[in-house]
Amino acid sequence: MKDHDTCILFFVKYPTKGQVKHRLAVNLSEDIVLDLYRAFVKDTLTTIQKIETTLLICFTPGNSQKKFQKWLGETYTFVPQTGKDLGERMKNSFIYAFQHGFKQAVLIGSDSPDLPKTFLHNAFAELQHHDIVLGPSSDGGYYLIGFQDTTFEPLVFDGIHWSSPSVFQETIETIKRTNHSLSLLPMWSDVDTIDDLKNLMKRNKNTGFKSSDTISFLHQQKILPEDDDVVASEK
Repeated sequence: MKDHDTCILFFVKYPTKGQVKHRLAVNLSEDIVLDLYRAFVKDTLTTIQKIETTLLICFTPGNSQKKFQKWLGETYTFVPQTGKDLGERMKNSFIYAFQHGFKQAVLIGSDSPDLPKTFLHNAFAELQHHDIVLGPSSDGGYYLIGFQDTTFEPLVFDGIHWSSPSVFQETIETIKRTNHSLSLLPMWSDVDTIDDLKNLMKRNKNTGFKSSDTISFLHQQKILPEDDDVVASEK
């Protein structure tokens, strides 16, 4: 049974050449990058579907809902992202969730396809006793943020230098000024570069994620670790 008091806000871009995973495109062809991003999204959806919560797919660009429905299916609830920057888009998505009656909301992106489901479970568990939950990523950002409806703090998204190594620290400093209680999840890694991709494969040699769409695609394309290097077959 789904918990209708909680929701996951899943931020997704429509896979268009030049619009997703720019740093991976330095080493891989754009066609491979698009297919890889599609696999990231599918694997994250597989994980979310194991959680007893409501899923809202927060998509961009705002006029692409029909494309998303064709790609991912019409059974999902799609909510367009609105706002001039990432912070505003995230803020507005939380506002949407709480206006629609959810008591807890957790937001994640599509850059961590092997994010363990236990992290999502723990995020909601921590929100039972804390105002805010945050999951730091190894690149200086964060892979997850969540709030209770009664402790939602829009200021957390203001004045942040997005896509910089200081995002997490700036966010922490803002939270400290609000006096809200905070719980930190374990650190995890986004997959933004070819080195991140190598690390993804290495850490999942003996996990359940080794049968994922992402790993299967990497093997199919012969994007494999070899003597600690990645050999990319660009087609």
